[in-house]
Amino acid sequence: MNRRQRHAAILRILRDHPIGTQAELVDALHEAGHEVVQTTISRDIHELGLVKVRDPQGRLVYAPPEAAEPARVEAVEAAFARWALSIESSGNLVVVQTPNGFTNPLAQAIDLARHPRIVGTIAGENTVFLVAREPTTGAKLAEELRGYMLAGVA
Repeated sequence: MNRRQRHAAILRILRDHPIGTQAELVDALHEAGHEVVQTTISRDIHELGLVKVRDPQGRLVYAPPEAAEPARVEAVEAAFARWALSIESSGNLVVVQTPNGFTNPLAQAIDLARHPRIVGTIAGENTVFLVAREPTTGAKLAEELRGYMLAGVA
């Protein structure tokens, strides 16, 4: 089997089965009749640009890169809805208040999402600072993020 055929087989498997580790992917390929080793799979994952997303059961599984964008946006929306108490802006900064101890999961969700209008985050005990990417203002970013806080509110 050549690389193109192997890549096609990997994408078919990922479409039909939740695969969370390289070992699971090797096993699934073996079951499909393809002899591969873990190092080959590692290289294939990189070449295909596979990403990890949460499946409906909450488990991290491999997916094609295009699957990540909606999942990332949903993860940020869920994080803001769950942990953000207030959002204020100043210049190109956004200050998000959370209950004590909940800044790290919020900041991590934001960082993993690679939000196109956020340069980075700094998390304290109950405050997350976000830096808006130019030309976005803190006020415009804060407005968008407030919408995330209300996601799912009836």
